[in-house]
Amino acid sequence: MAGTVKKLESKDELDSILEAQKSNNNNNLELVVLHFGATWCEASQDMDSVIIQLSVDTPRAQFFQVEAEKHPDISGAYEVGVVPYFVFFKDGLVVDKLEGANPPELAHKLSKLATDVTKAEPASHGLAGGTAVLEVLKKELPPASDTPPTVNGIALKDSLPEVEKSELHKLVNSNPIMLFMKGTPEEPKCGFSRKVVAALKDEGVQFDSFNVLSDETVRQGIKTFSNWPTFPQLYVMGELLGGCDIVLEMHKSGELKQVFEEKGLSHTGAVPNDTPEQVVAETVPAVPLVESAATENAPPSGDDELKARIQHLVNKSPIMLFMKGTPQDPRCKFSRKVVQALGEEGVVYGSFDILSDESVRQGLKEYSNWPTYPQLYVKGEFIGGCDIILEMHQNGELKEILATAVVESKDATESGLKGVA
Repeated sequence: MAGTVKKLESKDELDSILEAQKSNNNNNLELVVLHFGATWCEASQDMDSVIIQLSVDTPRAQFFQVEAEKHPDISGAYEVGVVPYFVFFKDGLVVDKLEGANPPELAHKLSKLATDVTKAEPASHGLAGGTAVLEVLKKELPPASDTPPTVNGIALKDSLPEVEKSELHKLVNSNPIMLFMKGTPEEPKCGFSRKVVAALKDEGVQFDSFNVLSDETVRQGIKTFSNWPTFPQLYVMGELLGGCDIVLEMHKSGELKQVFEEKGLSHTGAVPNDTPEQVVAETVPAVPLVESAATENAPPSGDDELKARIQHLVNKSPIMLFMKGTPQDPRCKFSRKVVQALGEEGVVYGSFDILSDESVRQGLKEYSNWPTYPQLYVKGEFIGGCDIILEMHQNGELKEILATAVVESKDATESGLKGVA
């Protein structure tokens, strides 16, 4: 029935719904939409009200809510790794997906998918109203609590008072391995925190944790302090290692174990006598691809020369991506995701394969004060890593920032720069 959103209770129920849709036994099931959410996720709750409105405007579609963690068999079947997450079905088959809380894009996808199946007038002005309903939906949504302060889409890293910075610095250094999470290791309050806890336990290391749900000041402050917008966040010897995706990827590849071993923390969590320089080991072999030391022709001989070379590289194209591999052959899934986002934005950009040059790979981390790859620069300014770029791509901020470099990007194309359309 239009205007209602049902809760999906089992995989068997979903299978029956899709079978009915496939056999055309129900005209109201020509489009089926699953909303994967979680009770602890504010963005999921916000999107609940959005899909109720949109269900009124899409009378021949049926919407279902799925508690992602309660139904891992359903979530796993559609590779749901974040919430909110939407999966669209026609004729019993997946035809589209949407990640994140993006009401305009959700409405756009519904309009596109429902156009050829909905003959009747919409039940309200929604889809027929075009941008009007999108503006209403955007106004109904409160700002996401896990979004850091920004200026022109760039996170403000230095907006904390000195006293608060000092306290947060003490907190992240209170244990050699420190996890900022939702809940506690014994009772995680989100699936992502639970996964990181499981990874750390599997590594056999001792770690401490802080429940960000218990202190809103710390919860908001640590996001600005780390310039990282989501939780959990893992710190090793006071340095941010990354969020859920990065930690799990490093755990799977063996890099996380090597980091702990290099820090003298393997199986103990104790502070080593001599604190070595932070070096995150990589398991992917260095293979020269798009850019390499050979193409630059001037290997650095000192810190000043390396800094000058890095400045030259970040300004080599108006839009410059430092990644593992090339746009045509990404060597890690995070680089692949950012390449895909830039492709969807339809811009031309330059790239540098950091696997081809260890000095640039390590030097750029210090230059940007960002510990992981990929890293995106626009007109020489650092924008962010994978999570931030994907979030900005979803909410439209990335398009606005890239637009400032479009003219220069066209000029760069004429000079022979390669990009992905």
